[in-house]
Amino acid sequence: MRAFLTLAAGALAIGFWVYAVVDCAVTDSRRVRGIPKPVWLLIVILLNVIGGVLWFIIGKDRANPNLERIRFRAPEDDPAFMHQVEGEMEQDARIKDLERQIAELDDDSKES
Repeated sequence: MRAFLTLAAGALAIGFWVYAVVDCAVTDSRRVRGIPKPVWLLIVILLNVIGGVLWFIIGKDRANPNLERIRFRAPEDDPAFMHQVEGEMEQDARIKDLERQIAELDDDSKES
């Protein structure tokens, strides 16, 4: 039983270490705190489980600095989209007004 627990603990440690190495490698450099990302990767690789724990506690920034840009917004909440829609509505109104004026001019020329 003791051998099984040792083997299970070793497998969990290796799995955690691999997860930490991959997470450190694919994390965006802007989300790394303290020291540069390649140094963190070396720490995680060389210190195994302790390096992984250090990475998750100290090295990786949990908060996303670009959260405001990534967050989904409905089109009605986007000022740029609403400005575009308002511009298109104004343009459509001007086109209808011009078409009405042209139609009036055509009617006047037919009556003469």
